[in-house]
Amino acid sequence: MTATLTRTRVLAALVAVSTLALLFVAASGAVPLLPAGDSVDRPDDPSTEDTVGYVEGYWHDDELDVDDRDDAAIEDEDELEAVIYRSMARVEEIRGLTFEDEVPVDVISREEFQEDHDELFVELSAEERVQQNVTYEALFMVDGETDAEAELENMYGDNVGGYYDPGADEIVLVSDSPESPEVDEVILGHELLHALQDQHFDLSGYDRETIDQDNAKNGLIEGDAVTVETEYDRNCGTEWDCLPETDVQPSQPSDVNWGLYTLLYHPYDEGPAYVDFLLEADDGWSAVDAAYDDPPQHSAEVIHPDEDRALADVSVADESDDSWEPFEVDGEVATETAGEAGMVAMFGGNALDPNQPSVIEDDAFLTPDFRIDYDQPYTDGWAGDQLVTYVDSEAANGTPATEETGFVWRTEWTSSEDADQFADGYGELLEINDAETVDDRDGLYVIDDAYPGAYAVRTDGETVTVVRAPSVDELDAVAAGITAEGESTDGTDETSGSDETDRAESEDDDTGADDDSIPGFAAPGAVIAIVAAVLAARLRN
Repeated sequence: MTATLTRTRVLAALVAVSTLALLFVAASGAVPLLPAGDSVDRPDDPSTEDTVGYVEGYWHDDELDVDDRDDAAIEDEDELEAVIYRSMARVEEIRGLTFEDEVPVDVISREEFQEDHDELFVELSAEERVQQNVTYEALFMVDGETDAEAELENMYGDNVGGYYDPGADEIVLVSDSPESPEVDEVILGHELLHALQDQHFDLSGYDRETIDQDNAKNGLIEGDAVTVETEYDRNCGTEWDCLPETDVQPSQPSDVNWGLYTLLYHPYDEGPAYVDFLLEADDGWSAVDAAYDDPPQHSAEVIHPDEDRALADVSVADESDDSWEPFEVDGEVATETAGEAGMVAMFGGNALDPNQPSVIEDDAFLTPDFRIDYDQPYTDGWAGDQLVTYVDSEAANGTPATEETGFVWRTEWTSSEDADQFADGYGELLEINDAETVDDRDGLYVIDDAYPGAYAVRTDGETVTVVRAPSVDELDAVAAGITAEGESTDGTDETSGSDETDRAESEDDDTGADDDSIPGFAAPGAVIAIVAAVLAARLRN
């Protein structure tokens, strides 16, 4: 799984899992892409650098003594080296690229990992934490009493089986018995594929400055990795002899944040279909290779790869009075873009929990083959969004509490009907979270419990604006006129340098410059493995 190296990310490494059970993805129906062992004639003088499917003396279909054992325990460094080289050759054979350099693999104990794994997470400033909390409150994923960063880190639990560290160009395997580790060969192949991607396409070169950018880039990167992993797993026991399956069983989490899970899972669920679209639309892997030079800019492109949608360049103008002001991180206004995947997770995450009500019901959210359907009527007309965090002016120079923060979230849609559907969905989400309407006024709500504050939802044509403040009286202080009955924000001067939203393809600037948005994050593989299994069991019941 992927992560960025910039300050805008929670993770700083590509994390693997102890047992990779991507049930949704495995059932997606991808077809074998390259018949193992029969693709090309073998040269008489193969080389690691120039021969696909051959690394340091090992061919992709070689047999190893460890294949015939009762378990996947590796006895010494020589055996581990042979397993790594053969796995590299197998990844090459499927992907059609050669490794440019060796990939060091280190094995550490779980105790060592638990004591010192700070390198996996980018340290957030106090201001970044505030913005992250407000954003996930707006998405109804993390309530006002919970720290969002802690909630994200908790998703990993004790089940990380390893990770690829782009900074060190190495894979670290986490084992309960590091002297003779049990190696999951398919997981090793997945992480080696990330190393291969990094060598050819420089994964650290992409900006992931918003949730939406992150899901878009990961749709390509993880879609590529899962497609290769699925083919690798298929070949084991048919075309290839592989290591025995490991006996390591991940522990089940007692409390899963299904909204975050659905958001994090998006690249794994939709990414393989996006890669399949590229493979079918052009000349195989060359189309996927080319996509790294022009990656998807929005999660909507991954969800709807066959659409050429005109998007809106959305920006929120400050219409607050002197008592409120836009919150700043590193001297820049704190903004975020949730994107279509983020909104689907907001409306549908609780569909995975039979004990929670959800805007999108489980029968519409889950497909018969255990996949999540991210193409939903509430969100499939997404054309752009921007969420700006606000703060009480008296708390602007400190670390504001939840009751001293608010937000303005402007969303754009491809039609007024799509805008109405989103507004209806957000209103239903408010009601699910115990919101009460204010004096029977449409679009004006108050919540006293987990997500406290006053909310205004206003629709104007293809624009929906959501505003939250601590009280009804302060809504207009955050966004002037938002509570006026029968009126809504018209957005006439809410874009930078223009009197109206420019409806054009918005472009992602992959220059590596700092951004004012909150940290994004990549899907935690441990949770993917465990939660997919838990969900499948629930569905079967």
